[in-house]
Amino acid sequence: MTNISSISRGLHEHQCAWSIHDPVASSPAALLWSTFVSITMEPSSPPELKTQDQGCSSPDNAGHPWAVTESLRLCRFLCYGSESATYSTRERALGPESALALMELVQASRGCEVVEEVKRLSLEGKTVRPNPALFALAVCSQHSDARAKQAAFRALQELCRSPGQLFTFIQYKKELKDGLCCGMWGRSLRRAVSDWYNSQDALSLAHTVTRCKHRAGWSHQDLLRLSHMKPANDAIALISKYVMKGWKVVQETYADKENSEELTKVFAYLEAVEKAKHSTDELEVVHLIEEYRLEREQILTSHLKSKEVWKALLKEMSVAALMRHLGKMTADKVLMPGSPEVAAVCERIQDEQALAKAKTHPFSVLVASENYKRGHGKRGKLKWEPNRDIVQALDCALSKSLSNVEPTGKRFVVGVDVSMCLHSLALGSSVSSVAVAAAMSMVIARTEPDAEVLIFSEEGLVPCAISADTSLIQVTAQLVQVQSVGTDCALPIQWALENDKTVDVFIIFTNNETHFGSTNPTEALRTYREKVAVFSKLIVCGMTTNGLSVADPDDRGMLDICGFDSRAVDVIRNFVLDVI
Repeated sequence: MTNISSISRGLHEHQCAWSIHDPVASSPAALLWSTFVSITMEPSSPPELKTQDQGCSSPDNAGHPWAVTESLRLCRFLCYGSESATYSTRERALGPESALALMELVQASRGCEVVEEVKRLSLEGKTVRPNPALFALAVCSQHSDARAKQAAFRALQELCRSPGQLFTFIQYKKELKDGLCCGMWGRSLRRAVSDWYNSQDALSLAHTVTRCKHRAGWSHQDLLRLSHMKPANDAIALISKYVMKGWKVVQETYADKENSEELTKVFAYLEAVEKAKHSTDELEVVHLIEEYRLEREQILTSHLKSKEVWKALLKEMSVAALMRHLGKMTADKVLMPGSPEVAAVCERIQDEQALAKAKTHPFSVLVASENYKRGHGKRGKLKWEPNRDIVQALDCALSKSLSNVEPTGKRFVVGVDVSMCLHSLALGSSVSSVAVAAAMSMVIARTEPDAEVLIFSEEGLVPCAISADTSLIQVTAQLVQVQSVGTDCALPIQWALENDKTVDVFIIFTNNETHFGSTNPTEALRTYREKVAVFSKLIVCGMTTNGLSVADPDDRGMLDICGFDSRAVDVIRNFVLDVI
């Protein structure tokens, strides 16, 4: 049997890139793919299984506390879509070449373990991107191991919470099928898709199929047709007919009949959706939104130019959606200075219970605030004059949302270097890199019991004073006053050693070029670990770069972050708490 571990190491060393649609290419990746094809098409005797502490990326590191294991590489992939020690805000297409640990585990007949790990991380909210978990389930569902296949399809019911996720899973199945040159819509997949629809409450399903109709090249009509779904009850049958035949056929079938209470509710809801799609009466659309709680995705674009329609949508809009659409509603004169709508929006934005229920992180509020203050959309077409009351409400919400951050209990040293360009934007969030560094420094300093913030300067490192009363503006002012010639990532580690500081996590935020001074960061970190007897970690956030290579790929305690977005916040937390 082909040695998949050696192929995996060869791919990392040579950084081979290959396509799922080209499985016969003459590369190490092709050998991995051909091995996977053989085990999906023809069952074979399972090889001797490794323990989860084996499979290190470098044999020389085996047994070291920093060794990168097969299990860790899988967790990284499931968390953010890459097995490497680099998180990038630029999301890349998934394929076997980006999931070598996953392929290796499945090849070793450990597909059931993979499915359990997918479920655990997903249900605990540790997967910052949903697609890697769906890809992993698609791979496991293609395997010849019947138990792994069944486990993958059962997990689908728990993990695919939206139609978009189901459509994405089906697309991954299709791509894998193209590579394997085999059938796709077997009995197991048909049953899994049918169960996804039949297991839902009828009214919830009616909302689902009208809110998200298609994605990734698939639609509800495609899935119902190909799965040969048999509706579990009359209400699901009505929805199925609506999807497959259209509203006119549903009217002809159910309008003049004496229907059950559930059928009547589903019929009325679908009727409201259809009326909203075809009505030219603004007041009728407003009435339908308020009575049936229709959402923006169910309303025609032409109606979204109406102030009254936006006011109706505003009443049931989530806090996250509300912050996302503040600019649009201000530009469309829905939020006028001194209006009741502005007062209502400000009240909801500052509602601590609503912020806590939505688990709103301060960084998410920062992004909403900076985007709103800018006064125009990303492409500059949509423009508005920021409302002063809303700006103040967002600033207040940023402070209140700090209570939503659960401390990790780790000891932090934060190093900040934003001297390169004060107006540079963090990739992935279109927010000033200075604002990102200031906000994250403030969040860590005010939520962690032991945190020190340092600023890179021409002479070395200088302290940044952050107390419980320090505002974001005050933190920003401290950061921009200090000039630096470059970011030496080893300096915070050397500072901690010289000052007898015990540190669990070093984290650096920079918009400057990183360089090595007298000591390599990897060597400095390992020296510090040995002297302090603590497995310290290093995170380097290059907020304005697409490429960063500070982290040693064979050290699980080092992480590079390229750009910075809301997902990066969760990646950092997962890394600090040893999830990845």
